[in-house]
Parts: sequence; C-alpha cells; structure tokens
Amino acid sequence: VAKYGSFTKAARALGSTQPNVTRAMNCLEQQLHNTLFIRTNRGIQLTPEGEQLYTHVSVAMAQLFIAEEELSDSASLTHGSVTIGATETALNIFLLCKLKTFRTAYPGIRLKIYNYSSPQAIAAVKSGKIDFAVLSTPVPAEPPLHLTPLQSFREILIGGPSFSDLKKYPFICLGRETATFQFYNQLFLSQELELIPDTEAATTDQILPLVKNNLGLAFLPEPMALESLAKQEVLQIAISEKLPLRHICLVHDHQHPLNSGARELKKIILGERTD
Repeated sequence: VAKYGSFTKAARALGSTQPNVTRAMNCLEQQLHNTLFIRTNRGIQLTPEGEQLYTHVSVAMAQLFIAEEELSDSASLTHGSVTIGATETALNIFLLCKLKTFRTAYPGIRLKIYNYSSPQAIAAVKSGKIDFAVLSTPVPAEPPLHLTPLQSFREILIGGPSFSDLKKYPFICLGRETATFQFYNQLFLSQELELIPDTEAATTDQILPLVKNNLGLAFLPEPMALESLAKQEVLQIAISEKLPLRHICLVHDHQHPLNSGARELKKIILGERTD
C-alpha cells in the first residue's frame, strides 16, 4: 500500500481485492496500536509511525527477495555450494576428473573440499558438516550411512632408486589414526607380523617424496606411483603375497537432504549423468 499509495493498486499488484487489503491494514494498525496511513485526496500517505515501520519492512522484504532469487539460482544450478570430504587417495586416483567435469558444467557453484582421514570424514557426514564423502576403504560406515563402491585399486610396495636390501630399509606408513594404517595392521597380523612404521606420514601425498629420497619403503596406490616408476624415481618391489584390492567409495547419509548442486555432483560421481 505504501509503495503504490493506493489500496486499490496494491490489491491489484497482490492479486487480491481492495476490501481484503483494507481489512489487513486495519488489523495491522490494531495489532500495533498505531495509525499507519492517512487517507487524503491525493491517495494514501504514511504517518511518521508508518514511515518508521516501512523503513524496516522494506529492508526485510528486499532481503527476502534476494534470498528467493538465490534459491531459484541454486535450483537452476547457476549458484550455490557443495561441501565434501575426501581422502587424498580418493582425490588423486578418482575424484579429480569428476570435479573437473562438474566445474566445467556448473562454474557458478562453489566447491569446498575437506582433506579428511576416513574416520574424520565419517564423523563429518554424520554431523551434516559435509554433503557426502569420497573415501578409500576400509570405511567404518554404519547405518544410516550408505556406502557405494566406485572404483577398485591395488597398492604396491615401492622403494627409492638406491634400494638394495629389504631388511636394511625403514618402513613408511600413514598415521595410526587412519583407516589405511588399520588395513595394513590387520594384513601384517594375518602374517603373524607386527606393523611398526619407522616414519608416520600425515598424508598419502607425503609418502612418495619420502620414498624418492630413500627414507624408507612404503605401500602406495599403484596409479599414484606410475609416473615415478616410469621415470625410475622409485622402484617396485616384488612381494610374495598379493595385496587385497581396495576400493574408492561414496559415503552419504540418506537422512541428510542434498541441495541441487550436491545432487548433481553425486550423479557425476556415480556415473549417472548422461548429458
């Protein structure tokens, strides 16, 4: 009414009738115990109290309209954000190409990627801090979390270019709080051995430089070692026991609703997007 200076014009803009708008304004004045409008020959004018209220209401409405536009943009995949967690192994050998596809298709959507260990990522999915996680097994996920295998990989034992004798070399592994450490700890125990790494690396990316500089031997996902093997920066060491396959998995919570951007990235990751 204040915008158009007329109950009739306001009713037309609202798709309502003049009596309905007049009744609504009368109710508002009664609730606030103030007169908000003065009717003159020139139309409707705001009282000082009406001006004061309209100043606040107009700002609030502007913010609501902006929010509506942003939600509309998000639904159309032109704006918004997606937050995910990923282990470095999953990021390096699987997720990067998927993120590139998503970024190319939806450049307006922001990506936030947390570098998590598997236990940290599981906790973040449970709490709703992230939309979902892409991790390497073993993954300690329990209902209502759902685990979807995406790609398998095998790890190999590598050593530096001066490697000569297995017994002379220290062993490098991820920290004890990681799922990878638990995986190898169980593997060693199955062979009646104890896993005692001489060097504990914080991330998978730290392992390869350590091996290149002859600081120890380490198990590394084969795809992450291929380039260095080709350049003879590291050597693959043959072992009698074939290592079990590991998997890259998507972990999400069925009870946690995803926005349109997260749903689309999930489709790309799962290979469900066909356009």
